[in-house]
Amino acid sequence: MKILKVGIASFADMKARTMAIARGELKPGPGDPKVWFPSTESLVRVLSEKNRLLLGTIKKSEPKSLAELAELTGRKKSNLSRTLKTMQRYGIVTLKREAQGRIVPHVPYQRVSVDLQLGA
Repeated sequence: MKILKVGIASFADMKARTMAIARGELKPGPGDPKVWFPSTESLVRVLSEKNRLLLGTIKKSEPKSLAELAELTGRKKSNLSRTLKTMQRYGIVTLKREAQGRIVPHVPYQRVSVDLQLGA
């Protein structure tokens, strides 16, 4: 089962982490998050119940275009495009441009695991 591990870190914390990696002071481990959200609120917005249902529909139906996905979900194509582009930025979905400009969404993961530090 392919699992996407995500973490929550402020912009300042992520910048400090990235700089430490660049300086060779920190080496990311295999269990470290691959995707970072700036807040739990942003994570909740991206992975809301409605959006998790959308991801499930993509995995189950494997739509061949955004138009087909819009038909399957009852959501507007423009809304889907915005939502999927946001999810793509976080690595939750991939969007492949096919012939005639069709965009095909794909969900490469079965689960998302959250690494959340309590009491910053």
